[in-house]
Parts: sequence; structure tokens; C-alpha cells
Amino acid sequence: MKIYRLQKTQQLPISVDQAWQFLSDPKNLKTITPNYMGFKILEGDEKMMYPGQIIKYIVTPIMGIPTQWVTEITHVKEGEYFVDEQRFGPYDLWHHKHFIRPIKKGVEMEDIIDYKIPFGLLGQMVHPIVVKPKLKAIFEYRHNKLTELFGKY
Repeated sequence: MKIYRLQKTQQLPISVDQAWQFLSDPKNLKTITPNYMGFKILEGDEKMMYPGQIIKYIVTPIMGIPTQWVTEITHVKEGEYFVDEQRFGPYDLWHHKHFIRPIKKGVEMEDIIDYKIPFGLLGQMVHPIVVKPKLKAIFEYRHNKLTELFGKY
């Protein structure tokens, strides 16, 4: 069983409170997701993130094929971190940790995603060609969008 990890860090010139208010509001996920993903929240975005919250989405990650994705917010420490885990969706495992740390003149945000793709050996062969580049592109878009919204550190 192969489990992959994607880790991204970004510094922004905003306060921890500003970062937390933006990142802990599920409605902002659409803002930081590329349009080509066809991202749409179906339910679960009525409140700020809390442990046990279930969020249901539709995404079209590959070839315009809509896929339902259900995540649960499993851990929250206000102003510091939260964790979302896939309950149903395109991955065999999706565990995404979001950390916010104060730094001089701003915050450092870190995403750590541990994931496993389906289809065994075939999935492992497709990973470096399709999945890994797609995930990198999504998080690069997110990085650029957050810089556009909040400025460059």
C-alpha cells in the first residue's frame, strides 16, 4: 500500500485571526479552487468549521467527470489548525492537515496531505503522470490566489 504526501507552506502578511477567519469558512474553498475543477459545495457550509462537520461537494477533477466528495472536519484548534478527512470520494485515503503559525509580520500556513489513490498498481503508475501534477497545480493555484487576496509576504 503506497501512501503519498504533499506538503506546501506559504507566508502571508496577515494576522492569525485574518487567516483563521478566511480558512475556517467552508464557503471560501470555492475561491481558492481552480474553476476547471467545477467545485460546488452541496451542503455543510452553513457554519464555520467545527469537529464533526460534514461537507459535501461536487468536483470534476479529471476529464470533466463530476465526482461527489464528502469530507469530515475531524480536528479543530481555533487559530492554529484543522484537519479534514475524506469519508467518500476519489481517494482511498485523504487526510489533510491545515496549520497556521504566527511569524514576524504575518502568518505561515502549512498544508500536509497524506493520500492514497485507488486501483492498486495501476493507480501507482498513473500517480506521477496525472494525480501528482494535478494536486501540485491545485495547490499552486491556491498559493497564487491567497497571495492575490492578501498580498505577498
